[in-house]
Amino acid sequence: MTEARVRKLARADGEHIAYLRREGKSPGVVWLGGFHSDMAGTKAEALDAWAERPPRVARPPRAYVRFDYFGHGLSSGAFRDGTISRWRDDALAVLDELCTGPQVLVGSSMGGWIALLAALARPEKVAGLLLIAPASDFTETLLWQQMTPEVQLEIMEKGEWQRPSLYDEAPYPITRSLIEDGRKHLVLRGAIALDLPVRILQGMKDPDVPWQHALKLVEKLGGNPVLNLIKEGDHRLSTPADLVRMERALDELIVEIED
Repeated sequence: MTEARVRKLARADGEHIAYLRREGKSPGVVWLGGFHSDMAGTKAEALDAWAERPPRVARPPRAYVRFDYFGHGLSSGAFRDGTISRWRDDALAVLDELCTGPQVLVGSSMGGWIALLAALARPEKVAGLLLIAPASDFTETLLWQQMTPEVQLEIMEKGEWQRPSLYDEAPYPITRSLIEDGRKHLVLRGAIALDLPVRILQGMKDPDVPWQHALKLVEKLGGNPVLNLIKEGDHRLSTPADLVRMERALDELIVEIED
C-alpha cells in the first residue's frame, strides 16, 4: 500500500478515517477489517488486485473501498478509545459518503460483526455479505465470558486489561468501555433481520473464533446463508488457497446479486 494514495474522510468530531478507493463497476465492495488490524493486510490487498483485474473477460474494474477504523492504522484516534459503536459509525460514514449504489461488505473477524451492524442500519445500501471468521458479539462471548474473574475485576476497577496477542509482539488494551458498549450491539441473542445473500468462510482450527460460533450465526440469519468450513483453516485465512476461496465466494455473491 502506498501511503501517498491514502485519503482522509473527515468526521464531525475532528477525527478522520484513512481510506483507499478504487472507482469501478457496481455493486462495489467494501472491506471491513478486524480488531487491531488495518487496510494493508493480505486479504485487503488481495481484494484490491481482484477489483482491478476482475476474473471475467471484458469486465471493467470493480469499485472497491477499504479503510481504517478510528484508532487503527492510518486513521486518527487512540485504539483504547475505540468502541463497537464508534467503529460501526465509521463503516456507516464510509457507506454514506464514499460509496455509490449497492455494496457487498467483506468483513473479517470483528469486521464480520461490523458488517452485520452496517447492513442492519443501511439495508438499502448493502446487497450482500462475505464474512470471514466472523466474530459477532466477540466482546461478550469470545472475550468477557472467557475471562477469569481476576481479569474481569481488573477491567471493571482499572478500566482496562492488557491482552496478549497471537499476532503482535505487544499486548493491546481491552477496555471497560469496549465491553460495556459491545453489549448494546449483540446480534446473536435473536433472529437477525437480514434477507440478502451471505457467504461465510470459517477455519476449523481458528484459535480466536470457534467454528461453532459461525454455525450459531448461520442459525440466526434469515434467508439462505452459505457456510464454507475449512478443516485446516486458521483465523487469518490468508494462505494462497484461502485467498482463492475468498475471491470465488465474492464472485458467487456478485453473480447472485446481478442475476
